[in-house]
Amino acid sequence: MARDRSDESKQVRVRVNAVIQARTGSTRLPGKVLTDLGGTPVLDRVVTAARAASGVDRVVVATSTAPGDDAVAERAATIGVPVVRGSEDDVLARFVQAVDEHPCDAVVRLTADCPLLDPALVSLVAATWRSAPEQDYVATTLVRTLPRGLDVELARVDALRALAGTATGYDRIHVTSGLYGDPDRFRCLGLVVAPAADDLRVTLDTVDDLHALTGLVEALDGRTGWRAVVDVLRSRPDLVERNAHVRQKSLAEG
Repeated sequence: MARDRSDESKQVRVRVNAVIQARTGSTRLPGKVLTDLGGTPVLDRVVTAARAASGVDRVVVATSTAPGDDAVAERAATIGVPVVRGSEDDVLARFVQAVDEHPCDAVVRLTADCPLLDPALVSLVAATWRSAPEQDYVATTLVRTLPRGLDVELARVDALRALAGTATGYDRIHVTSGLYGDPDRFRCLGLVVAPAADDLRVTLDTVDDLHALTGLVEALDGRTGWRAVVDVLRSRPDLVERNAHVRQKSLAEG
């Protein structure tokens, strides 16, 4: 008699969600995540890129309960993205809340001040983790080779929950720093690209960043992807100079 192997053949499909942290209370450029960039709000650009990534099951915006972030929640609702609202300062708790409300096995952490996010990089990180789900953290940040503002991080939800039970200080603000900062406790895997372009900056923190990004988006003329970004900036040193002086804040500075 033939043996029924239907149960054995069933594979449990793991879920990967992308959570975009977004708030209006930036100290250097308040309201930056809703700023218009080339005719499109910055938040919309990040959401569109996350939705375009393969291997991502759901995109969620995680903002705070502060009244100033009502506009973020409203914009997310307008473009049809689920919204989670939690602590303004304890961003790690906000991420745990997001995976509580939208269950998944791993979460891609994105920030709403990175308007040139490349869906291909999100897809790569998600696919890498799906092929090695024992990893607690998969990211392009362990060895930086991408322009600042294009990095992608993924955390296994069980590891994120474990971290949330012990993390203090800036590890609660920066969400993943407690993972890659403790490789004896958490398994971390880094991805790199070539040629390296980590000397470039395409994140949005200051007015000068906005000036640089505005020129870059115009020069890209509809092209997308990290290679196109690097190609344009290598050929346009005038754009690079617009925000080359901007200092990236340290973890301790928030």
